[in-house]
Amino acid sequence: MDLTVLILLGSGLFLGWSLGANDAANVFGTAVGTRMVRFGTAAAVCSVFVILGAVVSGAGAAHTLSKLGSIDAIAGSFMAALAAAITVYGMTRSGLPVSTSQAIVGAIIGWNLFSNSVTDTQVLLKIMFTWMACPILAGLIAVILFKLVRWILNKANLHLLRLDAYTRLALIGAGAFGAYSLGANNIANVMGVFVPVSPFTDFALTEQFTLTSVQQLFLLGSIAIAVGVFTYSKRVMLTVGNELMPMSPVTAWVVVVAHSIVLFLFSSQGLEHALAEAGLPTIPLVPVSSSQAVIGAVIGLGLLRGGRNIRWGLLVQIGTGWVITPFLAAAMCFVGLFFLQNVFDQQVHKSLRFELTPRVVERMSEQGVPKAAYADLVGRSYESSGALLDAMTKGMPLTGKQTRTAIDHARIQHTEITEIKLSRYDFSRLSEVQRIALQKLAGQQYQYAWELAEALSALSPQWRRLPTIALNRRFNKRLDEDLAYLIQTFESR
Repeated sequence: MDLTVLILLGSGLFLGWSLGANDAANVFGTAVGTRMVRFGTAAAVCSVFVILGAVVSGAGAAHTLSKLGSIDAIAGSFMAALAAAITVYGMTRSGLPVSTSQAIVGAIIGWNLFSNSVTDTQVLLKIMFTWMACPILAGLIAVILFKLVRWILNKANLHLLRLDAYTRLALIGAGAFGAYSLGANNIANVMGVFVPVSPFTDFALTEQFTLTSVQQLFLLGSIAIAVGVFTYSKRVMLTVGNELMPMSPVTAWVVVVAHSIVLFLFSSQGLEHALAEAGLPTIPLVPVSSSQAVIGAVIGLGLLRGGRNIRWGLLVQIGTGWVITPFLAAAMCFVGLFFLQNVFDQQVHKSLRFELTPRVVERMSEQGVPKAAYADLVGRSYESSGALLDAMTKGMPLTGKQTRTAIDHARIQHTEITEIKLSRYDFSRLSEVQRIALQKLAGQQYQYAWELAEALSALSPQWRRLPTIALNRRFNKRLDEDLAYLIQTFESR
């Protein structure tokens, strides 16, 4: 691998280190703060399970984050991660459990503004909704858990020494679950911006197991998180564990479990698939703030006791940090991109082209984009999604779905199905019928990504989206992922 690429990945590793230094407090802060678990034990358990969570289950939340803004140049990814990392590091120095999720979202929006790329407002609103729902949900879960645990303990009537031993083991177990959930959900914050420009290639460890390029990214990032846990997390652990509200060991366990459940809910692809197959509403796979989850749990228990022991002044400081974090990261990313591009002559975003050909216009009309928005624009081309949207919205306003449809259809992405690339393609992702359909396209070239999808759809029904109902969500999501991987593999660069 090129040394320059490793250097550019360094900002993601710095962000991972910052996340480990800051967010390990949310997993073991209450246990360490109540002196039930030693810091060394907490750090070791946290490190092992955060790596497992990132590599095994980290893809779901990263997929959602990439929809907010698909950074297409590694120098741009470098600056987005660096801006988020500096923001998190500054808050960590202050001893405040800041939201890494908010930092990276702010940095991505900063990149969107600099590259004149359209920010998907629907995805942004979904993420912002989780910022509000996350602490509330954690607080509710903590209250229910606390009442249940108190009832069980009253019934059990355990000796104090035995209760102490059980509580220590429970805190370590809860911390392991929390660390796994943290890795699964928050690795998207660390390495998500590098996924579209990953410098790694898939390689097989055994006949049954392949370590994908994304998993290699996540492994690298999770190791950086583990280093951050060992080297710099103790101060923030004490802030969460002692200063916000005095807690008993049992209360500390409840806080960790409530926080972990919330992170798990927003990162589990298995749970999402199970809900979809049952015809139930699914939980969005979004990188939520572990800081908000743990503090929401603490506040929930504090309110259960009447709110007398909560240090409201410290809570206001933490809340203020949450509010300014995305704005600070966005501004820092925007300024940093300017210097990278104009002073250091780095490509921070690719030159794109969007063209409204008659065929594109026909497809957009079929997909529900009103013709009045582009009636006078046929034959014109644009260098960014923002420029395209500005031109189209002069005719009439568009909904979020119409905007995404227009951008996806007008963007030129040259793809060529070559024999060489087919020989390297990971067909384990596809069914036999899908594989045969793809191989039939050998030698074909396409100007737009949707043309390739259309060609595959004509060859096999297994390449066609199903009607949008709950039972079909899993299939459609997997199909979208397969098509995205397909375009990434066969795109002419």
